[in-house]
Amino acid sequence: MSRLNGRRAQAEAEHLKVNVAILGAGRIAHSMASTLVAMAGDPRYRDLVAPYAVAARDGGRAAEFAARYGFPVSYGSYEELLADPLVDLVYIATPHSLHAEQGVMCLEAGKNVLVEKSFTANAAQARELLDAARRTGLLCTEAIWTRYMPSRAMIDDIVASGVIGEVKAVNANLCYPVSGKARMTDPALAGGALLDVGVYPLNFIDMVLGPRPIAGIDATMVPYETGVDAHDSITIRYEDGTMAAAQASMLVSSDRGGYVWGTEGYIVCRNINNVEGIDVFDADHKLAAHHDVPAQLTGYEYQVADAANAILDGLTECAAMPHADTLRIMELMDSIRGQWGLSYPFE
Repeated sequence: MSRLNGRRAQAEAEHLKVNVAILGAGRIAHSMASTLVAMAGDPRYRDLVAPYAVAARDGGRAAEFAARYGFPVSYGSYEELLADPLVDLVYIATPHSLHAEQGVMCLEAGKNVLVEKSFTANAAQARELLDAARRTGLLCTEAIWTRYMPSRAMIDDIVASGVIGEVKAVNANLCYPVSGKARMTDPALAGGALLDVGVYPLNFIDMVLGPRPIAGIDATMVPYETGVDAHDSITIRYEDGTMAAAQASMLVSSDRGGYVWGTEGYIVCRNINNVEGIDVFDADHKLAAHHDVPAQLTGYEYQVADAANAILDGLTECAAMPHADTLRIMELMDSIRGQWGLSYPFE
């Protein structure tokens, strides 16, 4: 029996679950913990994943986190977590600047990884982490939840139906006033709007248009007092004449809209960060169709389920966010920062 089929067959026969551990105990770690607990109680996922452990640099903080969510194990160091043979998948919930180093550490310890977006701080780090995944033969996938959500396939299906004609332009924005969070303004942690919120409109554009040759990028930003980007505007011109525009900010609020413009109509997506509904309009701006998205636990469950199933199938990447897509987005963001002359202290 092959390794690919063997692990899944064993899991189905013995009702094995993928034990998920969280590395880090910050805000996003709490969101993931809530998700794992909800999945454990949901018939769709309870035989697939189990909330197992958390590790933080402070043992007391880790213990409190574990007690709050009912995780059976907590560790006061990342090394202790990685030494635990029962850990199958590590969700990396630390700042961008730490993802590459910690991801490689997990993989070399024999642990599959689900790495919070932005995958790394730059493309060079992304290549280093993806090389480790290939070297170890373990799963390494980026946790950008919009790539895994059902809304993505719904948008793809609408575009493929031809109802809006040929897509010629895409516009997406995501802005939150989050400059009060220390990590957002710290250059040493790869802070700024681009890697934290700008990554979503860029991924929305990429999901709709897919990989295609870029003719040029025009990007501008307003810097924060610490030097990181605070407010961004990005236009991408493709060789086939298609255009895309993205806006991101950590200073203001926006409508968070995603817009796909075609020759015979257009699509409006409410909240690209977690699509709440999709409206289709004809060329006369009349509502042609409305699509509700499926009810969800938290929205994070899809990436966890995809990662767990990939592990059971012996895969090193998830189809929803393959390594090539992750690297393309990282290279795009490097190019944008290059226009700004923005680098981080560790680069």
